[in-house]
Amino acid sequence: MEQDKFDLVVIGGGPGGYGAALYATSAGLKVALVEKGALGGTCLNRGCIPAKAFLETAAVQRHVAHAAEFGIETAGAATVNFAVAQARKQKVVDGIVKSLGGFMKSKKITILDGVGSLAAARTVTVTHPDGSTSKLTGTNVVLASGSVPRTIPGFEPAGAVMTSDEVLMLDTVPARMAVIGGGAIGCEFASTFADLGSQVTILEGLPKILPGLDTDVANVVVRTFKKKKIYIRTGVKVLGHTPTDAGGTVVHYSAAGSADGATTDDATHAATLNLEVDAVVVSIGRRPYADQLGLQETAVKVDDRGFVEVDEYCRTGEPGVYAIGDLINTPALAHVGYAEAILVTKHILGENPAPVNYARVPWAIYCHPEVAFVGPDEQAARDAGHDVVVAKHQFRANSRAQILGELDGLVKVIAKKQPDGTAGQILGVHMVGPWVTEQLSGGYLAVNWEANVAEVAEFIQPHPSLTELFGETVLSLTGRSLNA
Repeated sequence: MEQDKFDLVVIGGGPGGYGAALYATSAGLKVALVEKGALGGTCLNRGCIPAKAFLETAAVQRHVAHAAEFGIETAGAATVNFAVAQARKQKVVDGIVKSLGGFMKSKKITILDGVGSLAAARTVTVTHPDGSTSKLTGTNVVLASGSVPRTIPGFEPAGAVMTSDEVLMLDTVPARMAVIGGGAIGCEFASTFADLGSQVTILEGLPKILPGLDTDVANVVVRTFKKKKIYIRTGVKVLGHTPTDAGGTVVHYSAAGSADGATTDDATHAATLNLEVDAVVVSIGRRPYADQLGLQETAVKVDDRGFVEVDEYCRTGEPGVYAIGDLINTPALAHVGYAEAILVTKHILGENPAPVNYARVPWAIYCHPEVAFVGPDEQAARDAGHDVVVAKHQFRANSRAQILGELDGLVKVIAKKQPDGTAGQILGVHMVGPWVTEQLSGGYLAVNWEANVAEVAEFIQPHPSLTELFGETVLSLTGRSLNA
């Protein structure tokens, strides 16, 4: 069989994959992309976009619930028609998928529907849905097959038990929900469904939810979750569940910790406890999905956790073959996938690109209150050997936050202490509060440009704005301030 030849063949149509295809095409390369499902991958179809659509539904519910405080009278309590929210979410997703496909075709990218597997000499076999096959060869190949939700033995998706994939297809709001896993994804789901009226319990195995976050930031989330009546159980181990006749299930777990992030030695908390719920969301992270890539005839290596091994330029052990996105052991963020796609294309073109600095990528968690950060937190900066100066300011003192009625949150800036005791280079910026995911860019630029406090303090922030809090926090590190 004669094989089609391309400058670049991409396996996987998620952010990393379609990002690589689009960027390489804009650089003049002839590109083919293989995708077995809808374009957009997890992020667009089963992750970022649909989850945030539901978070926006929850935000509207919060606004309506507090409308009277703004002088808007409503006739009785608002009700949630989640079937409408589901339909709206799907319309948004379908629209973006369609637009993406049309845009890629307009750029003359060859898109093949099917499962791609890699053999020797950068040959890719595509198995199409009807069972037929075709072959492609690429001067270069990018593996970008993404990830799938991790599961727990005994909690495989069925009935009341679901992963992040299934929960996004709900058309009703469960009255009682258990979220297993208190990381970023688990907290987003907990926040969403609590705001929509669910009684939510988070079951987390570690001593606190959102491990790895700056302590001051995580504490704000915990306090706000308590206001939402989200019940947090930490230091627990889920043991199994027993389905009920009503369609729900009873989750069995042992608890060595106590509620709301604290721990205890009380023997009563070591017993097996039961939690009856209408839905269980298993949210313990995702695993790389190299399952259908073949690779046996190549020098591509997969480690014991399933990640494809790469160097700082995302090169695998097979010449001309790269891997990016959730398939490799880097931050599992769509925007990191984009950055890796750009890096790979520039490397293919011989442009000598700088590797991605994973220690300084932006992070965003879209629960309510939102979390956004870049660079090390206070403890991590100290652990790295830095003598630091820290400033933090509360959103409750910010005029725009007061106008919005969103008072929970803070901005925290960590800077190096200079020999004279003043604050120098900005190492980390950590935020929690209203729309902080939209405010991080200034902090991101400061950290990545290795700017000093005195330099950033010169920049003028608009008034009234939420971003003023970042500016004032930096200004206070100069030893002078307006409002501190």
